[in-house]
Amino acid sequence: MNRIALITGATRNLGFSLAKGLAQRLEPTDTVYLTGRDSVRVAESLHRLSDARAEVRGELLDVAKPGAVERFADLLAERHGGVDIVFSNHYTRVQPDDDPRAAIDHYVEANNLGTTHVLRSFAPLLRDGGRLFVVASRAGSLRALAPVLHPRFENLQSLDDVDRAVCSWRDAVRSGRAPGQAWPAWINIPSKIGQVAAVRAVAGQRRADDLRRGILIASISPGLIDTGASRAWLDLSSAPQPDEVAGPLLDLALDSSPHEAFYGELVHVGREEPGPFGSVVRSGSIVPWK
Repeated sequence: MNRIALITGATRNLGFSLAKGLAQRLEPTDTVYLTGRDSVRVAESLHRLSDARAEVRGELLDVAKPGAVERFADLLAERHGGVDIVFSNHYTRVQPDDDPRAAIDHYVEANNLGTTHVLRSFAPLLRDGGRLFVVASRAGSLRALAPVLHPRFENLQSLDDVDRAVCSWRDAVRSGRAPGQAWPAWINIPSKIGQVAAVRAVAGQRRADDLRRGILIASISPGLIDTGASRAWLDLSSAPQPDEVAGPLLDLALDSSPHEAFYGELVHVGREEPGPFGSVVRSGSIVPWK
């Protein structure tokens, strides 16, 4: 059966590298959907992959727009009957001097509610042996959050539960109440925790059937990447470029091994990185949830 792959946020940085790698490594009978919210960037990215081995289709997809993800999932179901590889990679950036109260609404719409839209719409379309990865980070562990806030995300059972928890945090940021509730100033941290919680909720509902069918759903920590979105926050002079980071993620996506231990977890995939208390976080390590 021809394989169908989808990457959200695929017009730049890691997303483009994932699309390029899949286009090079899949078969000519397979199809890669390169998606983004800007039609000009989608067209430019598609042109850069004109010599790809697999078929590459550029599609406009703004995950923050109501109904957009659901309509696109219906389109792929009609065209292909299902999907084999999904990278939920979209990301709306913020800068250090942005006011979180002004930025939080669109940030959550794209990075969190957009992610739960992808999980709701595409997890049911996964074929046997399928892969669905949410690109998150090690900041998605509850260990990055004040212990008093852990119950907000700890044992959420559904995507609706996750959306409510995330929107409660969003409302606290918007109103200026977040600092008094021990939320971190950097909104990336609760956002990533929300993404990981969403994967855990879906995995809790689907685990037995997915493992029987060889399906892997996980959140991924790719480590530091030298991108414009990150340079404003961190010294990335020694960080790898997106193409290097994409390689191990593609290896995992294309590996037919079941990787049952990774199911529903946050997995570090990439270069070794320093961990807490002098430890080392190696590729293939499961990042503890709490």
